[in-house]
Amino acid sequence: METGQRQDQRTATERRRQELLEAADRVVLRDGPEASMNAIAAEAGITKPILYRHFGDKSGLYRALAKRHTDALLATLRTALDSPGDRRDRVEATLHAYLSAIETRPQVYRFLMHPAETPPSDGEKGFDVGRHSVPLLRRMGEDLAEVIAERLDLGPDGHQVARAWGHGIVGMMYAAGDWWLSERQISRDQLVRSLADLLWGRLAAAGDKAGSPGF
Repeated sequence: METGQRQDQRTATERRRQELLEAADRVVLRDGPEASMNAIAAEAGITKPILYRHFGDKSGLYRALAKRHTDALLATLRTALDSPGDRRDRVEATLHAYLSAIETRPQVYRFLMHPAETPPSDGEKGFDVGRHSVPLLRRMGEDLAEVIAERLDLGPDGHQVARAWGHGIVGMMYAAGDWWLSERQISRDQLVRSLADLLWGRLAAAGDKAGSPGF
């Protein structure tokens, strides 16, 4: 097969893969953690074996969906970190961006972060995603740590401090957001202010690195 033909085949395969992920997204938006391979295949107008051919198994499909949504969320958080205003404004904008994302698409959030508690109506088990949530949070923590290390002067141990902060902030956002999404005892603005107050110690006092856009 010629190079151009192989490239066309790869392009067509990737396009089909994206179409299947969009069909999976629609099912997740409807069914949340109870989304099944049967339902996703039906939504895409294909059989389960074809779905397995593209993703291998449920875990493969889950990982592809997780990457798709995590990429989008991380891009949103980075945009918030680069928003106008002082450091406190940017911290609050980032917290708002995260909470807005889980509030706007709660079924997607639950699919990514919580295992299905009950099987769907077709008898097939839902995605067992609980064991995948830690790698997802780990990736977000490393990404935030990279931003912190790039922008703040934290001294000779700055890289390790940045990693500790990155993972700590993500863990805080996840735990607080999970509680808030389920109970809604305070407004999003109140939660953002409370979390920003909690962070406002050494983070407020740290200097920006020379030439960085600031944090």
